[in-house]
Amino acid sequence: MKTSEDTFSKTAHPTADNWVAAHGGGELMERMGIEFTEYTLERTVGRMPVHGNRQTVGFLHGGAYVVLGESLGSMAANLHAGPGRLAVGVDINATHTRSATDGFVTGVCTPVHLGRTIAVHEIVVTDEDGDRCCTMRITNLIKDMPG
Repeated sequence: MKTSEDTFSKTAHPTADNWVAAHGGGELMERMGIEFTEYTLERTVGRMPVHGNRQTVGFLHGGAYVVLGESLGSMAANLHAGPGRLAVGVDINATHTRSATDGFVTGVCTPVHLGRTIAVHEIVVTDEDGDRCCTMRITNLIKDMPG
């Protein structure tokens, strides 16, 4: 997908790894066991264990899917925003279509729109069998870093 500005590289940062090392994913991502496995402007991927994130009847909690989706979408939008800019979530929605009960789920985030001030991404979460469990859309506002 082409961005609205030709100045962005594939990662929009000198190295995405440096950005991750500097900013990480935050306390909630760590607590839930979420890890990024790939991050470029074209695709951001992460996974999360079902164990430890289940609701009372044994299914992966619906809110856990959303935490995974927002983590991936925010990472992707911040990579698009580039140095000196920040992406802030303004909307997210999720449709749950299947329940994961064990193993890991994987989220794949791809851009729908990459603009100068708005980034929209779709996140598809699948279980270990490749079955779609949840589909999300996140919208991020891109603005200059404070200070």
